[in-house]
Amino acid sequence: MEIISKRVLTMSESETLAMTAKARELKAQGKDVISLSIGEPDFNTPEVIKEAAKKAIDDNFTHYPPVPGYADTREAISRKFKRDNNLDYAPEQIVVSTGGKQALYQVVQVLVNPGDEVIIPTPFWVSYKEFVHLAEGVVVPLKTTIENKFKMTPEQLEAAITPKTKLIIFSSPSNPTGMLYSKEELRGLAQVIARHENVYVVCDEIYEHINYVGRHESIAQFPEIFDRVVTVNGLAKGFAMTGWRVGYIGAPLAIAKACNKLQGQVTSATCSIALKACVCAMEMDPATSQDIINMRETFRRRRDMVYQLLTEIPGVKVAMPEGAFYFFPDVSSYYGKSFNGKKIENSTDMAFYLLNEANVATVMGSAFGDDTCIRLSYATSEDLLREALRRIKEALANLK
Repeated sequence: MEIISKRVLTMSESETLAMTAKARELKAQGKDVISLSIGEPDFNTPEVIKEAAKKAIDDNFTHYPPVPGYADTREAISRKFKRDNNLDYAPEQIVVSTGGKQALYQVVQVLVNPGDEVIIPTPFWVSYKEFVHLAEGVVVPLKTTIENKFKMTPEQLEAAITPKTKLIIFSSPSNPTGMLYSKEELRGLAQVIARHENVYVVCDEIYEHINYVGRHESIAQFPEIFDRVVTVNGLAKGFAMTGWRVGYIGAPLAIAKACNKLQGQVTSATCSIALKACVCAMEMDPATSQDIINMRETFRRRRDMVYQLLTEIPGVKVAMPEGAFYFFPDVSSYYGKSFNGKKIENSTDMAFYLLNEANVATVMGSAFGDDTCIRLSYATSEDLLREALRRIKEALANLK
């Protein structure tokens, strides 16, 4: 008899975390590895947020909080939704979880029944499909292309919806592509969704504050579908708080209550100190907070530099990201070529070739549902990025 359950045996390991672990392992062996695999800002948490956390400890917020988070935390998130997104989520429609990953997982668990279809445009963040599989749903990948900036169109979405469709999951700005949807693009999608009253939407907006083209737009802003949209966000990316583990949802009340019920059985509330720090973070207006502005502008400079370096590599196709801190270049022109007798057949071969021969850690595009590409994170210093791109260019030139 098999000891481990089938649901876990058939679940894929997170490829991004696996590549990051492999890079750390090689570094520990003395290899000069540059890691472009992890999606983590290389900034420290703003001092004002750290001070709020210290005060929470001194004020003895060290006991169990309410499952969905303290009232003042959810009130602060409610005000943030109104200020930044013009969305009216009451505090009771908000559930704070141990990271955006838990928030997303719970939403899928409370919405998806066995056999329900879930549309996920590719490329997608690696965990979306596994969340659906664990809920015994059916993933319906909706293929986008680099030529269309990796965005689904209303026509594609309409064609993908069937009587079995329960949910659509997407991110904006996107991991892994860095692309984001404009208000008009979201309006077109909302018009399609409005015609299908049994279809719900989960929009992952964790990279909201890392946006290079203007105001962030939420699909929940369209009143005809607001009651069927779950907006997911968190503190990890925009506030450099990956280790604090704070994510949250704004959702229709019935969905928020169901997530609260599930969370109460699984983890209960997230860390009391992090919940108090969250209040401070939510009070930081992204239009005026120098911490947020400085981080975004640093990422913008890196993006521009990496884009230029990628365009100088023959055979690599690249789209200019509009947010987040990733590139998702198409490297498929090198498939079929070899180095020292080993042929590169796909993105996994390419990622391991670059790791072993160039000492640069990337992530295979197949992890995100697109085998023609690899993902590069530019959440590291300009000097390391220049050296990494030099190594990649040289390694690709060695493929014959």
